[in-house]
Amino acid sequence: MRYLSIDVGSYHFVARLEEEAAPRTCAAFLKLLPFSNQVIHSRWSGEAVWVPLGDFDTGLGFENHTNHPSRGDILLYPGGFSETEILFAYGSSQFASKMGQLAGNHFLTVVEGADQLMDMGRTVLWKGAQAIRFTDLGERR
Repeated sequence: MRYLSIDVGSYHFVARLEEEAAPRTCAAFLKLLPFSNQVIHSRWSGEAVWVPLGDFDTGLGFENHTNHPSRGDILLYPGGFSETEILFAYGSSQFASKMGQLAGNHFLTVVEGADQLMDMGRTVLWKGAQAIRFTDLGERR
């Protein structure tokens, strides 16, 4: 299994790539690494933060998509009804935008640092945008 390191402000997480369930999404995201941007609090999706990617064309369709990510799930919305984005659920979430409900490709799952998820989300909510960086950790046992 392959893993990514995710840093959000001062918070650190390790996430497993869901390569069996979302192989095309994982492969496309790996090509972007290392990936850095800003994460802001979601407006419509509950306890989640997001990285707006505007009209970035992922070339992807839907795979392993969900509207109800679990705590620690990371989705890539490939665009279409709303702008392309990454959604990072830190608690109860239902993926949505001003266009209504959305479904995103669940391609990463936090496996280390889950105890920091709520603090990370509240930091983004109350202190504003935070830097986010994804880097490849390669294969681990």
